[in-house]
Amino acid sequence: MTRNRPTHKVRQATSSEVSSEKQTKLIFVTGGVMSGVGKGVAAASIAKILQENGFSVNVVKIDPYINYDAGTLRPTEHGEVWVTDDGGEIDQDLGNYERFLGIDIPKKNNITTGQIYKEIIDRERRGEYLGQTVEYIPHVIDEIKRRIRECSDGYDILIVEIGGTVGEYQNMPYLFAAKSFGLELGWENVCHVFITYLPVPTHIGEMKTKPAQQSVNLLNEQGIFPDFVLCRSSVALDDVRKKKIQTMTNISIDSIISAPDIKTIYKIPLNFEEESLGEKILRRLRLKAAKKPDWTRWKKLVSNIENPSGRIKIAIVGKYVDTGAFTLADSYISVNHALGHAGASLGVGVEIGWVDAKQIEKSGIGILKDYDGIIVPVGFGATGVEGKITAIKYAREKNIPFLGLCFGLQLAVVEYARSVCNLAGANSVEVNPKTPHPVIDIQPAQKEILAQNMYGGTMRLGAYAASLKKGIVLDLYKKTGRLARDKEKLEQLKKDESQKFRLGIIDEPAVLERHRHRYEVNPKYVSVLEDNGLFFSGHHTRFDRTKLMEFIELPKHKFFVATQSHPEFKSRLGDPSPLFFGFVDACRK
Repeated sequence: MTRNRPTHKVRQATSSEVSSEKQTKLIFVTGGVMSGVGKGVAAASIAKILQENGFSVNVVKIDPYINYDAGTLRPTEHGEVWVTDDGGEIDQDLGNYERFLGIDIPKKNNITTGQIYKEIIDRERRGEYLGQTVEYIPHVIDEIKRRIRECSDGYDILIVEIGGTVGEYQNMPYLFAAKSFGLELGWENVCHVFITYLPVPTHIGEMKTKPAQQSVNLLNEQGIFPDFVLCRSSVALDDVRKKKIQTMTNISIDSIISAPDIKTIYKIPLNFEEESLGEKILRRLRLKAAKKPDWTRWKKLVSNIENPSGRIKIAIVGKYVDTGAFTLADSYISVNHALGHAGASLGVGVEIGWVDAKQIEKSGIGILKDYDGIIVPVGFGATGVEGKITAIKYAREKNIPFLGLCFGLQLAVVEYARSVCNLAGANSVEVNPKTPHPVIDIQPAQKEILAQNMYGGTMRLGAYAASLKKGIVLDLYKKTGRLARDKEKLEQLKKDESQKFRLGIIDEPAVLERHRHRYEVNPKYVSVLEDNGLFFSGHHTRFDRTKLMEFIELPKHKFFVATQSHPEFKSRLGDPSPLFFGFVDACRK
């Protein structure tokens, strides 16, 4: 059967073929065979390549679940919740987009079926459809397209990753919308990239192409014929399999790209460049590169990851680690990346040990003896809390580098209150509502919210300013250049009335970090903690003069720092988080 569309062979556009009116080009990224095949990293890598060619690129992630956002999903259910500057609780793939592109992406760039349904139903209740019967076509499709257009405004190229796998009924409206854009904007303005998986069964010892062929055919059934197929596998795709896929799917062999497993995801753009994927996509979209890509620094950082001059071993003492017989690094994926970024900048390899806090409670502190540093990351609830507190005490007393993140700061305060300030039974009211010393308490406004069972999108979310005092934290923000860059962002926020609450009352110097929490250090206990040697080196002051503690440190310790924020969400390859940089640097010494 002959397709009524241009051949897959790409060519360079002539000047007469390029419209004088700027049209944002759309690249849809879909996947087949199984979830977790790497669509997000592939989309981020393509975006990075196009950015290196001088184009402004934005990225959208579509999640076909009916949840409004990822805020109430368990990490073992959907991986880590990514937090944006503007307070979004979204899919972790957005984290890859930010890490690769070095940009801050707003929450509107994560589209869910729940958002689509809610918007349409709200409009129907307001009578905006003027009595029409509201249906999938056109109303759901139109709302999907409206949101995609909104994210494309002002950019040269928009990449849209459609979550899940082709063949699932949840994806059909989004595939229909993607197909519709092709008709609306024209072939030269819409490109389709398909990610598939080729297994190598151990009992056969041969790469099998049948799943890939079938998944491409499923996409064809939706009226979409991919321009490029990226073939994920444990090993590189050979010419024999490329030819077989070409024959069975009618796709040009030049458009079939090998995407084998590699040591670091940051090498993926370089691998794609070896197959000239960026050049091929630009020709397909009838674009000319605005500048010559320069991968020198990126290659150096990748080389540092692959061939470090030394190695350190870090324990991440967490809660959401095991599910059945498997360990899920996805629960703390941003912490993992932030350590890697710091290691790459310092030329140090970072080996991570995932330590379940419950095991410390059962087996004791001995399981931490071989680690160079300890991190206690985010967590909720009472499970494993005493194990985390034991790990923090061990790090403090043995002069082992420690970094606490969000809940990690709260538990560091609890441990210090118990062990140094002699406040017996000190705790967080989240863990023990009847504690005699509530050194960590819930924000008053949050009590009303929880009383109404309103959990989604109601925490302290997004970027907030923190004023810093002289100390380790301030020195690290200066050393890494973040202090100067955050000053520029603070000035931008001052111009936006709707976001001024994120600034509060600022005492310079100040920085911006992202947050996701309900509980805070109880201001009633700050003085007793400080009198006993705990240094609160950063705080946020609200317009009502309430001070929220943001950073703690122990000046005489090798490295003992904790923050109420999530600095891992602002870490990039080549621009590591200041706190992770300082932590890794201390661990290697």
